[in-house]
Amino acid sequence: QVQLVESGGGSVQPGGSLRLSCTASGAILNIDFMSWYRQAPGKERELVASIYTGRSGNLADSVKGRFTISRDNAKNTVYLQMNSLEPEDTDVYYCHGAGAWGQGTLVTVSS
Repeated sequence: QVQLVESGGGSVQPGGSLRLSCTASGAILNIDFMSWYRQAPGKERELVASIYTGRSGNLADSVKGRFTISRDNAKNTVYLQMNSLEPEDTDVYYCHGAGAWGQGTLVTVSS
């Protein structure tokens, strides 16, 4: 069974930056496809970014030019670098891979 643990969430002012991390452990040490989702209360979970091993990432239109997804296979970790954050980016962010979800990490953007 795969476990995913996110970290790096927090509170930031508009225009600020955060970097989320998601580390995988358990039965599958190298997950080919990993992604980040976000979800606000009462709304559906939204795909934010995804990445395959050895390829560049894909980003949702709403975050292109501001967010970057990357991965370090040696550390079994995928990152989401978030720059120029906006209040609309306030959500719980979830990592997904190999059929597993992380517990979520809260990002709050507010002045």
